[in-house]
Amino acid sequence: MQRVRIGLTGLGFVFLAVLLAAVFTGQSQDEAPITANLIEQQGSGAPPAPPTAAAPVQSAEPLAELGVAPGNVDSNGASPPAAATRPAPPAAPPPAAR
Repeated sequence: MQRVRIGLTGLGFVFLAVLLAAVFTGQSQDEAPITANLIEQQGSGAPPAPPTAAAPVQSAEPLAELGVAPGNVDSNGASPPAAATRPAPPAAPPPAAR
């Protein structure tokens, strides 16, 4: 029973340590992230430019776009594989005349 109590106490301390580290090192919600451009702008006294809202266009099938997942035959422009055909059997020889 003492091993369980010591183990749970240790897990509790680790949880609290991680929680405190996240609180003190976390980014504030109302602050802009620090970048090299922001530091240069603050040094020169220029006001920061407003962020652009250009969202990248996402594909419906990103893995197929990279070529790592098989795509549908219709979607990649390939023709379906041809069905295997058997050659016609040879014609029977005419009956011999007597």
